[in-house]
Amino acid sequence: MLQYFSTLPAFLTWFPIAAALLAAFGWVYHRVTPWHELNLIREGNLAAAVGYSGALLGYALVLASVMASANSRADLLIWAVIGLLVQLLALGVARLVLGPGLRGRIEAGELASGVLVGVIALAAGIINAATMLH
Repeated sequence: MLQYFSTLPAFLTWFPIAAALLAAFGWVYHRVTPWHELNLIREGNLAAAVGYSGALLGYALVLASVMASANSRADLLIWAVIGLLVQLLALGVARLVLGPGLRGRIEAGELASGVLVGVIALAAGIINAATMLH
């Protein structure tokens, strides 16, 4: 039974760092977008919820990949910053693809736009996470 707890010390240090990084990412992403995801989500806006969820999941995949292969917490922090930049780049790509009216479409709850924003973020996170394994 004790063997199951052998990784508990690592969990107790890595998990809080990763959770804090995910929260920091969520805050940065929320501040960078021209729409206010959390307010829109509280109002029941599915487009904002899907887009924001895709970004959070994409970034969480990056953190998971880093933790699976990192040699130190410094590795985690460095790659977390790189992952954040990739996610912001993905947001920029989504804004280019969907055009200048994206803010209005997200705020209006246009689910198709929210899905594409979320999928672009998730795809960027998957590709970013996979590249960290080499």
